[in-house]
Amino acid sequence: QVRLVESGGGLVQAGGSLRLSCEARGLIFSGYVVDWYRRAPGKQRELVASISSDDTTSYADSVKGRFTVSRNNAENMVYLQMDNLKPEDTATYYCNVISEWGQGTQVTVSA
Repeated sequence: QVRLVESGGGLVQAGGSLRLSCEARGLIFSGYVVDWYRRAPGKQRELVASISSDDTTSYADSVKGRFTVSRNNAENMVYLQMDNLKPEDTATYYCNVISEWGQGTQVTVSA
């Protein structure tokens, strides 16, 4: 059974940083594209960042230059480093691979 577990969310002031982690249980990340999504209250789910099996990355325009997605295949982890956070980054963040989703981790950025 595949299970994704996100962690690292929290409350941070604008301009601060957080690093989110996504751990896979029952699946080896290295062969898959892994996506980070977010959903803010009252808004649609948004694809924030992706990392492919060859470590090619892509980002939403809203986070480009501030967020960095990476993977550690030895630890079977994917990370989302978020710098210069803004209040509009407040959302629940989810990692996704194939059709599997984690439970999400809440990020709240205060002005």
